[in-house]
Amino acid sequence: MTALPSAFAPRLIAWQRASGRHGLPWQGTRDPYRVWLSEIMLQQTQVSTVLGYYPRFLERFPDVAALAAAPIDDVMALWSGLGYYSRARHLHRCAQAVVAQHGGRFPRTAAELQTLPGIGASTAAAIAAFCFGERVSILDGNVRRVLSRVLAFEGDVAETAAQRALWAHAQALLPKAPEGDDMAAYTQGLMDLGATLCTRSKPACVVCPMVDLCAARMSGDPTRFPVKTRKLVRRFERWWLLLAVRADAVWLQRRPERGIWAGLYAPPVFASEDALHAALGDRAARLEPGSPVSHSLTHRELELLPQRLPLPADAAPGVPGQWVPWTEALGLGLPAPVRGLLQVLRDQPLPQ
Repeated sequence: MTALPSAFAPRLIAWQRASGRHGLPWQGTRDPYRVWLSEIMLQQTQVSTVLGYYPRFLERFPDVAALAAAPIDDVMALWSGLGYYSRARHLHRCAQAVVAQHGGRFPRTAAELQTLPGIGASTAAAIAAFCFGERVSILDGNVRRVLSRVLAFEGDVAETAAQRALWAHAQALLPKAPEGDDMAAYTQGLMDLGATLCTRSKPACVVCPMVDLCAARMSGDPTRFPVKTRKLVRRFERWWLLLAVRADAVWLQRRPERGIWAGLYAPPVFASEDALHAALGDRAARLEPGSPVSHSLTHRELELLPQRLPLPADAAPGVPGQWVPWTEALGLGLPAPVRGLLQVLRDQPLPQ
């Protein structure tokens, strides 16, 4: 690994002010509620996707007190489609903790912020740096890539010891005596560099402000960094979805608090066609198979097999759940593929 470049921090600050991103709706604020919300939404989610959710969320929950007081179903409904739904549950619990334990004010240090539900070390550092000017470094996925390349860091970032070592380097690279909004510019610069120039597969080294400091570029193969030997293992599963419908309602159940789609509303799920038929008994003869839907998750690839079951007004499918009026169903917290299926089902005529 190369020595730590002393020019890194001042050059990054200058580059961010001149060429970084400045038009995102969560920038230009020191309100920890808004910064925290954007940081949680941006975890493993593209900026382009978050841009559609962030203003709607703020309109419904303009401050931490409003979020804390809201029913969890309202929070999940507004989060629907954004994915990684544990973030929404942690967001709600965190808001309640800020109100109950801190009088509605976010703690001012990264160490204190990490004691709140759902706030990890990097998110805490971002809030503390942006809002309170604390001299502390973030280290999300993009920043790991930037720093691993600048330093030609050979440690395996899938391993805890290497992550700790890289975090120590991140702290050592911080501005020595930041003034004014230097920490905000530095932190935003790390994010901008990873998102716009130092990308995973095609880094724009020629226009990068670190071109003469980057040890990975000098090695001739910047994409070799960060080193990560542990590969993501994806599992394939088929799920049979029971879409029991009647003219005015659809049959839904709340998913368990742990696992895929945790806490959301969804049709009953079965691991096999035999299990579905066994649960329905004679009603299984009325099933109408729909077109399969592919749904990708971080660790799984799902094939969803919708099975429509039209029922008269006085019947029920005989499995756990409840009838939810069509006028309410699409306003619930639903997984994105389920929302799409229900939007189609709502307009399909029932057999006479």
